[in-house]
Amino acid sequence: MTRLATFCYRHRLIVLLCWVVLTITSIGLAKQYGGRPATELGTGSSQSAQALAQLKQHLPALASDSLTLAVHADRSITDPVIRSNVRQAIDRLKATDHIASVVGPYDNPRQISADGHTAYATATLDVPSDKMPAASVKSLIASLPSSDGLQFALGGKAVDAAETPGGGPADAVGLVAAAVVLLIAFGSALAMGLPIVTALFGIAVGLSGLSLLQNLSPAPSFAPILATMIGLGVGIDYALIIVTRFRDALTTGVPAEEAVAVAADTAGRNVLFAGVTVVIALSGLLLLGLDFLRGVGLGSALTVAMTMAASLTLLPALLGFTKRRLTVRRQPSKRPWSARWADVIARRPVVATIASAAVLLLLTAPVLSLRFGLPDGSTQPRDTSGYATHKILADGFGPGADAPLIVTMPLATTDPGSIAAHLVHLPGVASVSRPQVSPDGAIAVLAVQPTTGTQDPATTELVHRLRAAEPEVLVGGSVAASVDFASLTAHRLPLIIVVVVGLSLLLLIVVFRSITLAVKAGLMNLLSIGAAFGVLVAVLQWGWLHRALGFPATMPVTAWVPLIMFPVLFGISMDYEVFLISRIRESYGAHGNTRYAVQDGLTRTARLITAGAAIMITVFLSVMLGADLGVKQLGFGLAIAVFVDATVIRLVLVPASMELLGHLNWWLPRWLDRLLPALQVETSS
Repeated sequence: MTRLATFCYRHRLIVLLCWVVLTITSIGLAKQYGGRPATELGTGSSQSAQALAQLKQHLPALASDSLTLAVHADRSITDPVIRSNVRQAIDRLKATDHIASVVGPYDNPRQISADGHTAYATATLDVPSDKMPAASVKSLIASLPSSDGLQFALGGKAVDAAETPGGGPADAVGLVAAAVVLLIAFGSALAMGLPIVTALFGIAVGLSGLSLLQNLSPAPSFAPILATMIGLGVGIDYALIIVTRFRDALTTGVPAEEAVAVAADTAGRNVLFAGVTVVIALSGLLLLGLDFLRGVGLGSALTVAMTMAASLTLLPALLGFTKRRLTVRRQPSKRPWSARWADVIARRPVVATIASAAVLLLLTAPVLSLRFGLPDGSTQPRDTSGYATHKILADGFGPGADAPLIVTMPLATTDPGSIAAHLVHLPGVASVSRPQVSPDGAIAVLAVQPTTGTQDPATTELVHRLRAAEPEVLVGGSVAASVDFASLTAHRLPLIIVVVVGLSLLLLIVVFRSITLAVKAGLMNLLSIGAAFGVLVAVLQWGWLHRALGFPATMPVTAWVPLIMFPVLFGISMDYEVFLISRIRESYGAHGNTRYAVQDGLTRTARLITAGAAIMITVFLSVMLGADLGVKQLGFGLAIAVFVDATVIRLVLVPASMELLGHLNWWLPRWLDRLLPALQVETSS
């Protein structure tokens, strides 16, 4: 690390120019050759995936994305005045680009409610929803006629995408908030700017790489938002650690070049270990076998890798331009708060351990009620056309009107009529459509309307009931796909936990040369992540402060959120763990006293851990300003976990438990010590 940093320092102009060229080139390549985002969940070989494949082959119109135009009138839908207005709206819908066909309520009487006051039209798209121009969708919504006694609304994936764009202002707010935290931490505008510039270079290259990777492994449209959020958080944090060590070295009077070498040999090693850990953890998403998340894992891992590379190469070059202008003139001051806090923990380790463990277990308890799902129209913000569509349909046709289950069956071996007659009498079924036969006579399709909405657990139970009642049919549709994806999440999340935790434990044993510390670190990381999941359940499913936090309704945890949260948080937690324990071990090696080592390590790292956590929390919380519910859940969960990890875990439970364990902290069998390779993450400064 020292040689690399020294080279970058001495050849700083060349290194800077190389990064500029790399960034410009990668952005240009991404614009020219970037791939398309994924539009489907990719639920493997599940029933919903098989049903979708049958529809694409035999009835492609039913497999295409669509828009729904909902209308509610005080008078009958068949009233001449109302009919005229509805036909005008349908004509505007037909005239919109990428609308292949429209079936209105006057074409199909089943699309008019029993009381005659609510109706809908279905418009089939000739492109995926993500390719539907947002401007066209917004223009269509704005053109819909409205008057007293007549309400129109437009719904569908394309509408949700147009009304809930991601990124933009949220990213800018996160960046500004991080700059404020850095300015407070450093007290210097120059020192504040270096981590931000470094992170932005890494993110730009990482996002460009993500766009190019989509040609091989398409990622969902929110993947760049996630990669930006994670890249900003860890990228600024990595640069913060290095700049802090650089400034500390300058205060000892050494030349700037030597200070860069010291920072690289201490903080640089820590950044390398932390970055590689996060990359490995995110790469664990590949083990899930879900196309939907493969691109997310690769793109986020690449962005983290590039921010890490920028911190280890570009940042030393930028520090070379500053020379000694970042030197801190330290003034005599009172004993830092971290030292006083370390004394408090050392005097009452039993109380601190019990209290912090109780807090973590209390926060984790709601996980027992964890449910997975995906957002739909009922969970959209209340002022959107997407939610208005859901409300009109639910009020007019029942809660399950926009949650149809698509049942496909082979005509060669089944009787659609008898199956429809059987299904209509099952508990939870509101209605069953007449069978629709494919033009080639291969399959028949039924639309089953539940009595409950998409987010209701009873609808999930109905999906399983239908599949059990008729083994020869396939139950698909967006609701069934959501159920299948949630089931895949529940079954495959343990796999990623075992792999990530297992690899991390092996790395920690090598780094700390202690089985006790490695196992304890793994357990505490799991507790902090569990606490974050628990808070998510309390807010989203139980409704605690959900409106104040920007969630319009109670809902299950979005199925893909835990799959991404776990590797990211475990990597970040490992970063803090290694940073703190390395300092404690360094002090223990010098003095041989556990109590002194714990106090000294906590005193020396608390300020930096707090500043780094504050940056990540502000960046993660900034996405709460956006409208994508899944991304908001992820940002909120990450922020809660980082807060818990940097406070309850690192400032209370870790030092208190180490105080109680004493010499057992460093237990490692001699035979294992001889087998383990020597790996030093952070040398003494």
